[in-house]
Amino acid sequence: MENREKQIVRASWVSIAGNALLSVLKIFIGLISGSMAVLADGIDSAGDIIASAITLVTARVISRPPNLKYVYGYERADTIASKVLSFIIFFAGAQLAITTINHLIEGEKSVMPSMLAVYVTVFSIMGKVMLAWYQYTIGKKTGSLMLQANGKNMMGDVVISLAVLIGLVFTFVMKMPVFDKITALIVSGWIIYLAFRIFRESSLQLMDGVDDESVYDRVFKAISKVEGASNPHRTRIRKIGHQYMVAVDIEVDGDMPLKMAHQLAHQVEKQIKLELTDVYDVMVHTEPVGDDPAEEKFGISEDNFQKLKKTRRSKSKNT
Repeated sequence: MENREKQIVRASWVSIAGNALLSVLKIFIGLISGSMAVLADGIDSAGDIIASAITLVTARVISRPPNLKYVYGYERADTIASKVLSFIIFFAGAQLAITTINHLIEGEKSVMPSMLAVYVTVFSIMGKVMLAWYQYTIGKKTGSLMLQANGKNMMGDVVISLAVLIGLVFTFVMKMPVFDKITALIVSGWIIYLAFRIFRESSLQLMDGVDDESVYDRVFKAISKVEGASNPHRTRIRKIGHQYMVAVDIEVDGDMPLKMAHQLAHQVEKQIKLELTDVYDVMVHTEPVGDDPAEEKFGISEDNFQKLKKTRRSKSKNT
């Protein structure tokens, strides 16, 4: 945990330093060159500084040990931070869109930006590619949703800077400075889209969903390897930070002594942890074979999961 926290903190500081340099450059050059698109790109990079600062603070929070109030620990702070980040990115994009639309409607006289705008944009693209790769790689390594979201946001910034560069090329080639404002408007739309995507991904975890449904198949596969364990049902899987929390009911021989049933449950737990590398905890509840439980409101059984898979396959074939 300590090593994971250090990696997240280090990645956050690298992001803050890199984005601060790029943001100052683009805002300064955008102002003196007269390019609104470059200025918009600089404002977007300034938003990345705030995002990295949030990541830095959250890294400290998730390292706290569980307590009576938060018995599962503070890992979900990572997901909440991603949600906050999505709002910051959205409002930055929305504000940029409103400002650009106002300029277009008011019909302000446009001036040709200088070549400095092109130079700083090319430099920004190279810098952002390196930062995005570093953030996403460390995010995957540590399982940090925040860093992965930050990395995706920065890859979006690369696309933004490329759009700015293309807009500047059209501006210079066609001698039409209005292209600069149109590019700024396209950039704002992309920023809003990225915010929505991060919001949707963080919502999945906050609602105890999983992005990879095949994890259920892997859990059922693990249970099938344990002799004496059958009919896995009421299976519930959710994520706490970057780790899986698994709860499952299994059927065992009703005449089996309690101690043996307990040992069997431990074998199931061990097998699941071997199948899933990132596991927070596994809870196994044993029931006698043939037990007729009340209708299950939560979770999924192996039979139902296989039926759902067949239904999806048939629908995909029909379409």
